[in-house]
Amino acid sequence: MDILVFMIFVSYLLAHSFKLSIAADSLGLSQSISNNNNTLVSQNGRYELGFFTPGNSNKTYLGIWYKNIPVQKFVWVANRNNPINSTSNHALFLNSTGNLVLTQNNSFVWYTTTNQKQVHNPVAVLLDSGNLVVKNDGETNQDEYLWQSFDYPSDTLLDGMKLGRNLRNGLDWKLTSWKSPEDPSVGDVSWGLVLNNYPEYYMMKGNDKIFRLGPWNGLHFSALPEQVSNPFLNYEYVSNDDEIFFRYSIKINSVISKVVVDQTKQHRYVWNEQEHKWKIYITMPKDLCDSYGLCGPYGNCMMTQQQVCQCFNGFSPKSPQAWIASDWSQGCVRDKHLSCNRNHTNKDGFVKFQGLKVPDTTHTLLNVTMSIEECREKCLNNCSCMAYTNSNISGEGSGCVMWFGDLIDIRQFQEGGQDLYIRMFGAELDNIEEPGHRHKRNWRTAKVASAVILSCGVILVCIYFIFRNQRKTVDKQPDKSERHVDDLDLPLFDLPTISTATNGFSRNNKIGEGGFGTVYKGKLANDQEIAVKRLSSISGQGMTEFINEVKLIAKLQHRNLVKLLGCCIQGQQMLIYEYMVNGSLDSFIFDNDKSKLLDWSKRFHIICGIARGLVYLHQDSRLRIIHRDLKASNVLLDDNLNPKISDFGTARTFGGDQFEGNTKRIIGTYGYMAPEYAVDGLFSVKSDVFSFGILLLEIICGKRNRAYYHTDGTLNLVGQAWAAWKEDRALGLTDSNIDETYVVSEVLRCMHISLLCVQQNPEDRPTMASVILMLGSSEKELGEPKEPGFISKNVSSETNSITNPKGCCSSVNEVTISLLDAR
Repeated sequence: MDILVFMIFVSYLLAHSFKLSIAADSLGLSQSISNNNNTLVSQNGRYELGFFTPGNSNKTYLGIWYKNIPVQKFVWVANRNNPINSTSNHALFLNSTGNLVLTQNNSFVWYTTTNQKQVHNPVAVLLDSGNLVVKNDGETNQDEYLWQSFDYPSDTLLDGMKLGRNLRNGLDWKLTSWKSPEDPSVGDVSWGLVLNNYPEYYMMKGNDKIFRLGPWNGLHFSALPEQVSNPFLNYEYVSNDDEIFFRYSIKINSVISKVVVDQTKQHRYVWNEQEHKWKIYITMPKDLCDSYGLCGPYGNCMMTQQQVCQCFNGFSPKSPQAWIASDWSQGCVRDKHLSCNRNHTNKDGFVKFQGLKVPDTTHTLLNVTMSIEECREKCLNNCSCMAYTNSNISGEGSGCVMWFGDLIDIRQFQEGGQDLYIRMFGAELDNIEEPGHRHKRNWRTAKVASAVILSCGVILVCIYFIFRNQRKTVDKQPDKSERHVDDLDLPLFDLPTISTATNGFSRNNKIGEGGFGTVYKGKLANDQEIAVKRLSSISGQGMTEFINEVKLIAKLQHRNLVKLLGCCIQGQQMLIYEYMVNGSLDSFIFDNDKSKLLDWSKRFHIICGIARGLVYLHQDSRLRIIHRDLKASNVLLDDNLNPKISDFGTARTFGGDQFEGNTKRIIGTYGYMAPEYAVDGLFSVKSDVFSFGILLLEIICGKRNRAYYHTDGTLNLVGQAWAAWKEDRALGLTDSNIDETYVVSEVLRCMHISLLCVQQNPEDRPTMASVILMLGSSEKELGEPKEPGFISKNVSSETNSITNPKGCCSSVNEVTISLLDAR
């Protein structure tokens, strides 16, 4: 290697003494590109190679970009981990050994190495494909190239590039994300081929799997049944002794498209010449069921179901309580153990499940010559074999692949998908039906739900406990910082503990203030971070609301609801919650700087999480719970930006067949409040649906919904959305911070759903369970929305209370009010 470096250095000295300025597609031995003065341009004029500085960075890189596209998207970077100081003297040249050399102030920064092929009269050429190649002059055989940039991808896959593995020289053709828009160094996320016995492509974040494309089955990748018919793309998959790769080609020459991996997802972009912007054609992972291993072992992800994770027939949730709370990570277990053919009366067999994305292929065996019948026999005779199918489903099917160990990361498709034969206990074979032919049996839902019914009595215990302790004096309170009563899993904290945790309720620890009081950040003695909601004496929330919030949250277990850790009733009422490091949703979407951190994929993730939390409240928890104050400030974000619904002080519960109620005390926030509730005090699950529709619009548009008309007649956000929708210009309302990341079809679908949710008549609004299905399936047709419910009365600047429920004087968006008190 020292000799090689010496030769490169000598060649550099020779070439540097007679460099020439160039403006063509090639770089010869007597030429160089220095600083930012000149570039290479491909013959078709599409691609350009030179030096660039991304964004506000002070670092310089050698890269390739689209020449005639004003919104620059760099497709390849040479020295991504070794930037150049932008003020230095830097140059790229080709030496006599056929290597490209990049220098900074006469020091080496980056250089290529040839594949030990004979070099004579080398030349570097930027091809029309965007591939920078070094070859012997006149050479046209791609296999004889001395070096090419396509062998060393950055974050972008171009037309004709290979994604996979060169088995001859070990080259790993994979994409790796930039660390940030201003830092092209290798990020955490990668997209490439893993050489399992049955190879497949994974998106990884570090060592963690994010998304799995599934193996190639002869027609398409298992996770992409829609790949068979694409209007402008051809797909090619090659697997032989020399290489395994996938690549695409574009059917229409005028279309400019590419695949890019960022720090969260993989996007296919298409350049829109009319709008002069990149549009997202498809994003992967594309929905919740694409999340790797979401449903755990033997779980089947079905976007058409209200509860997306389902156990295969013959299996039940390993943890019923976690399952009903939408924590599916533990997966499913068999109802009956396998016999492994030791019991001749009930020998194991196989049940065929159709329309699936096949499981993770990490533990598989592949035999491309075996028939499906031979495959079955081979799997049956191996006690560790849990499933099998054809490795190639084209034609009548061929080849055999067998799975060993737990089956994980499976999803159900409405159309397309593959057959999978899963091993079952013999006595169950005649009783098990395929999921594609009927809905899941109701007994499983009942079985899961019954596991949590036993906890019904704890709410009564909680109410009794709080009333009992409220009558105690301060000096009779327990000294311990935490005490459990009976079997109630809700700690009681004493005042000194909470005061110490919050530095005496210091102003520096204050993180928020709402209608019911102030919220402080704290840290307990065990270093656990907490959020303390200290109820104001003038808040209007007395013991009734306090008990209401405690009894509602104490046993609610869902990943999209904030977790109550305990309470304090010593001196005054306080609720202790888990601390959410990213604060509330409104602090992001309505802030010019922080909103840039929420690209479309993150916003869509938040939207779906809020929807799932509401479905749990409305139908999956023991009592039907109506939140009544759903708004951006009552949605908290954890360190992974997962949304959690908070603040249940105004919530109401329904039991049995009760679906709606009425009240003379109207509590909530104008701007999110359904018209039938604001005017007549009528509330139902559809009231929360209306609030969700408003929140959905705000997330898309990055603007607050001002719940009134100004004197000049300006529409609020709902009115603007309705007008824009009717005039087919809804995309014009989107937050400019997501313009480069959103998927047009997803944004329009979400806008459509929001308008369905805010319709005037509650009966016209969908349920949250239906909203989940709408969000999760692009194939589900949506009805046309009717005119929204507008709250458009005069605004009083002097009071925030309602003086006449029928007249309904409204207030600005973020003021929570009630009939009894202004808050």
